[in-house]
Amino acid sequence: MASSADASSPDISLALVAGEVSGDMLAARLLAGLRPHLPNARFHGIGGPRMIEQGLVSDVPIETLTVRGLFEIIPRYREIKGIQNRLRDRLLAERPAAFIGADYPGFNLGLEEQLRAGGIPTLHFVGPQIWAWRGGRIKKIQRAVSHMLVIFPFEEQIYKDAGVPVTYIGHPLAETIPLVPDTVAARAALGLRADGRVVTIMPGSRMGELKYLAETFVRTAGLLAKRDPGLTFVVPMAGDKQRAYFHEIVAKAGLQDVPLMLLDGQSHTAIAAADAVLVASGTATLEVALFKKPMVIAYKVMRASWEIMRHMGYLPWIGLPNILAREWVVPEYLQHAATPEALSEAVWQQLNDTALRDQLAARFTDMHHSLLRNSAQESAQAVLQVIGARA
Repeated sequence: MASSADASSPDISLALVAGEVSGDMLAARLLAGLRPHLPNARFHGIGGPRMIEQGLVSDVPIETLTVRGLFEIIPRYREIKGIQNRLRDRLLAERPAAFIGADYPGFNLGLEEQLRAGGIPTLHFVGPQIWAWRGGRIKKIQRAVSHMLVIFPFEEQIYKDAGVPVTYIGHPLAETIPLVPDTVAARAALGLRADGRVVTIMPGSRMGELKYLAETFVRTAGLLAKRDPGLTFVVPMAGDKQRAYFHEIVAKAGLQDVPLMLLDGQSHTAIAAADAVLVASGTATLEVALFKKPMVIAYKVMRASWEIMRHMGYLPWIGLPNILAREWVVPEYLQHAATPEALSEAVWQQLNDTALRDQLAARFTDMHHSLLRNSAQESAQAVLQVIGARA
């Protein structure tokens, strides 16, 4: 662990990069844990509003890095590669005490490999999904990463077996989401009837996700509304751009009559208020599980990206609740299978099967306990150990 002299040094700096909203949230927890130990340290790199609130100086807006899919990145490759190269050169000159990559592996692992080769310790926060899509990536991690910080318990053994130093820190969402969600309070906050039935629709926070899922999800809501006109549909939007695009999709599809309540953010309130959730694959699926809600998971990308990705996988699941449970706990509909008809039928079952709902609540409660740690403290201690090992 770093000595008190190291911790109080006004010259110490740490560089961090997050490329997406989920990484921003996770890295902010790490910074909150580090600040008491490094009160005079300088945190800089690339991050979002949560990291900035914790004192990060972001050299580039996080939105600059946000891109989804294997082929969708091609038009912006030179721009993003240029950002990576400039940051690499700057950090090799400045010599921070460590570099911490928060998720975003396509960008961060390449940067970490170069920085570590240049003598800068590197940590990677959130293990890339080597267990889902790219098993061969572990070799690159061995070269690039001095220490892994993982948020799922089964990941720890993967890295130990590969000889990569690793710390399981728990998942920060398990700390911020209550073990027993308050559905009544959430509905009151949104002005919804306490005794109504609510379906929350989460087509994703990124424009790429909306492009592929928005119309499908709205058509799904339309089919459900025909089966039960009393249903209320709640749709949290990540920002003004996403809201405007969603409205555009609804209008082009002629679906203005579908009763949708669009929210500015408030995703956790929307999930807590729900009886069932239709959700894009990603971190949001874990949020829904931690709120103990039934869900249906959908995933769509560009066709060429899908053809490559489906040949790279060696797990049968894509949704985090199923991956954590190591079995089919909730339904997943991928690419061409994610039709409004299939999704509406699956959501309808989630709404009306009382025994299934009770079973899911129990499974998700066990999952919540397994992910519950003091992630800020655990991750901060790991960083301090790496800094101390260098000193």
